[in-house]
Amino acid sequence: MSARNTYFQDEAVEKEKIDLKNLRRLLRYALPHRRLFVFVLLLMLIAVASSLVTPLLLRYIVNNVIPGFAGEYGQFAVAIGCFVLAGAAEIGITFFQQRSMGRMGHGIIADIRHDIFYKLQELPFDYFDGRPAGKIVVRVTDYIAELADFFTNYLMTFILNIVKIVVVTVIMLVLSPLLTLAVYGAVVPLAVSIFLIRRAIRKLFRTHRAKVSNRSAFLVESIMGEKIIQNYNRSAYNEQIYHDLQQDSAKYWMRIVRRNELNTPVVELFWNAGTVLLYALAFSLQQAGAPAVTGTVVAFLSYMTLFSAPLTQLSVIVQNLAQVSANLERVFETIDTPSAIADGEDSVALENVQGRVDFDSVTFGYEEGIDVLQRFDLHVSPGETIALVGPTGAGKTTVINLITRFYDVTGGAVRIDGVDVRKIKLHSLRQNVGVLMQDPFLFKGTVIDNIRYGRPSASDEECIAAAKAIFADECIRRLQNGYYTELAEQGEGLSAGEKQLISFARIILKDPAVVILDEATSSVSSDIEKRIQSALEALLRGRTSFIVAHRLSTIRNADRILFIANKGIAEEGTHEQLLKRRGLYYNLYKEMNAK
Repeated sequence: MSARNTYFQDEAVEKEKIDLKNLRRLLRYALPHRRLFVFVLLLMLIAVASSLVTPLLLRYIVNNVIPGFAGEYGQFAVAIGCFVLAGAAEIGITFFQQRSMGRMGHGIIADIRHDIFYKLQELPFDYFDGRPAGKIVVRVTDYIAELADFFTNYLMTFILNIVKIVVVTVIMLVLSPLLTLAVYGAVVPLAVSIFLIRRAIRKLFRTHRAKVSNRSAFLVESIMGEKIIQNYNRSAYNEQIYHDLQQDSAKYWMRIVRRNELNTPVVELFWNAGTVLLYALAFSLQQAGAPAVTGTVVAFLSYMTLFSAPLTQLSVIVQNLAQVSANLERVFETIDTPSAIADGEDSVALENVQGRVDFDSVTFGYEEGIDVLQRFDLHVSPGETIALVGPTGAGKTTVINLITRFYDVTGGAVRIDGVDVRKIKLHSLRQNVGVLMQDPFLFKGTVIDNIRYGRPSASDEECIAAAKAIFADECIRRLQNGYYTELAEQGEGLSAGEKQLISFARIILKDPAVVILDEATSSVSSDIEKRIQSALEALLRGRTSFIVAHRLSTIRNADRILFIANKGIAEEGTHEQLLKRRGLYYNLYKEMNAK
């Protein structure tokens, strides 16, 4: 296992703290649900009141009803009836409160999911370039799922626990200050012990989350690259990597489990100590002649439960609040990531696009200080076909990425019809620039829906006409249900050529003014390539086009061929002109024909 394997590099694990700014921002998501919030709060207050009445009823029954019982069931029945009514009210109200809280919590989380998903749609490519997909997925799923759990199970409980602790303390002090001290003497050390245990668990949990994120990232990539894994006989090696990642995660999880197991003995120890102390003090009070001690002790045992549970829960909730705050920081970090590729206030929509494309002294690099293109100049007339060739990594794909604004230039400008692409509305720019990638991506759904992807309003007849224009009709009709065949994820089951033909039909239906083919026929077999060559000529006629190709046969008729090298254009000319020059293109042509 290489020490440099990125899947063993944890996300930054920082000390968690409660960030009030993030929590206030979270509350803004709750504002649209404030009426439901108030309703749930009222329900919980009624439920708390019901739970606090029960010990007083027990005290009354023990001190007043049972000692004076002489066959008269009326008073006893009233007391028991009140007891049952209070219990039933607490159960019923708690049921509706939990259901309402769940609805409110998931409504808030739905708004957060909406915001983070929309942000991911807007973020530029460089955001995804440096992050494994699995680690982004963890933020969108696991972190937000924990926020949902907090809203559903902890938020209102936190508020009500504080109310319950204060009210129970007041009631106990009224009944017996001495017994109240006994309860505090047992419950406060219990809460402190639980707090210390949970703090130790939380420290381990932070590291465990980072390990889970590593495992998820590797798992997502393994699923996406399963064919490559098997083709290169990497299964055993990847199984070992996954085993190591799993062991890394399991090691910290078992530490969490072992510390969590301390909870029960600690609770039992202090609870039993508190019970013994209550009985001892009650015996002393009774010996001293205090009245009605028995019923008071019974009430105090109930109140000790009502007091210790919320106090212990508060320590847990406070620590969960720190975890939630850390999750919020990561979620809001994604939502707040600036969209460098975005519409400006003065952005305009392209109209009546002619297709002139100009690169004016363009400089660009994916990493600061390392330029791929440097003072790159290119001027393309409307309807002209430009072919880009050259060594891998020279900047061919970079040129077309700048036209589409997948990335922004670091110097100079790219213009369409004289308008800087940074001043064009993104929707308008990408509506008028169509791109065919080397690896066609098909979405889960029918063939016809995949063709319609770039023009959702297109009719079935228009989709079929586009497929016919690219000679994909015959291929598609051979599928089980023709155009209405349901495709698996990424078009599993189709050949590379079939996938590419469908993507070609998609771009023909979109009908853009500028067409970019990024090695779009490299995955297509020679016989299919011949079938679509005439369709490509029809598609490109009258449109400005850029073709990046390894197969030089696809660019022989280009108006200009650019050999990209050394951060710019090393050679330029038609196919015949460059062959006569016997330079870089000539050598590439000879090398390709020799294969």
